[in-house]
Amino acid sequence: MGTRIKIFLRVLLLAVVALLFAPDATYAQERKATPQEKATIEACFTSKLDSPEGIEGCLFKVAEPCADAAGGSTFATSDCYRVEQTIWDGLLNAAHRELIGELDAQQKKALLKMQRAWIASRDATCNFRADKIRGSLAATMSAACFTRETARRALLMKQFTEL
Repeated sequence: MGTRIKIFLRVLLLAVVALLFAPDATYAQERKATPQEKATIEACFTSKLDSPEGIEGCLFKVAEPCADAAGGSTFATSDCYRVEQTIWDGLLNAAHRELIGELDAQQKKALLKMQRAWIASRDATCNFRADKIRGSLAATMSAACFTRETARRALLMKQFTEL
């Protein structure tokens, strides 16, 4: 058998093996927050806006029960945090849209600059966490970091709308 055919067969075998493990990865990308999960975070967020503890008491109200039900699967647990992050991201985006409506052109530019800097900082922080931890917990810890940082930013953005 020729070298090219052997290489082709190896690549094909690797592709087939990768597809066998794809359902977990696909699930992790497709899971959406339920209306009940959204309501849980939104209600907590609204009730904690003026609280001295901030939204810390609201963090992982969706992710932790979801992770417990996932039974320890790294993909599923990471997905639980990503699902909650999308809820917080929705709250962040809503506050951002509200704030944009209150700003003049110069303030809008400053807000955009601030948000871009925050995104870079959040990404660097959470990706460093994964690089530092490595191993099977890295994805879960990184997903939790993105959730936490997005929640904190949602609170800050909402507070800006109340100034």
